[in-house]
Amino acid sequence: MSPRSASANEELRQRSRERLLQAAVELVGERGYDATTLGDIADRAGSARGLVSYYFPGKRQLVQSAVHRLMHLTLQEALERDPHTEDGRERLARAIDAILGLARDRPVLMRQHMAGILQAEGFVQCPEQQRLSHLLRDTVARNGSLDVDADYRKLRSQLMGAVYTALIPGAPMPVAALRAELFERYRLDWRLGVPPGDTNDEKKDGGPGGPGTSRTGAAGTSRRPTGRPER
Repeated sequence: MSPRSASANEELRQRSRERLLQAAVELVGERGYDATTLGDIADRAGSARGLVSYYFPGKRQLVQSAVHRLMHLTLQEALERDPHTEDGRERLARAIDAILGLARDRPVLMRQHMAGILQAEGFVQCPEQQRLSHLLRDTVARNGSLDVDADYRKLRSQLMGAVYTALIPGAPMPVAALRAELFERYRLDWRLGVPPGDTNDEKKDGGPGGPGTSRTGAAGTSRRPTGRPER
């Protein structure tokens, strides 16, 4: 049997790494961070336990990379779902709804992620975080930003702050209220993205999110021409 090519070996390594990242997301979401060991993650991924340390220096870095991968894939799916659009305002609304949706749907995982970021290591500069950053930068650029770097950092901090506020133990703020606040900041119409409780039938029939309504229930919500948040 001829030896595998360098590209085939790289593909296998990438698949192995992704299995570990997916296993980390699943286990931390099910059990929490402290109850999940690197051995558990390797077993769930079907990998040798020594392989974990080959890709990641520790559990904190592995879990952060795993959540960044989940955020990237979730955001990518939201931005590219049908009907496909290049409209910057719709894409920004989808991005906000995608990230807030993770706080709503995966609270254990996202709470552990926020706790990890607040540790001394801060952000893990991994390929997954870089892909997430690229999508968010592209989103603010398409929304008409005049300073993509600055507006990307603002959007990132606002999304992180919203997720943190949604997950504060004992005093969480409803995701719908956080969405409304961000949509107001960016002057986005309530009907963009995925309004809470919205369905295609509601839009078609003029119900919540349907024609003639806005986030506040009034017609004709104003729109800003650029992606810069209201000062």
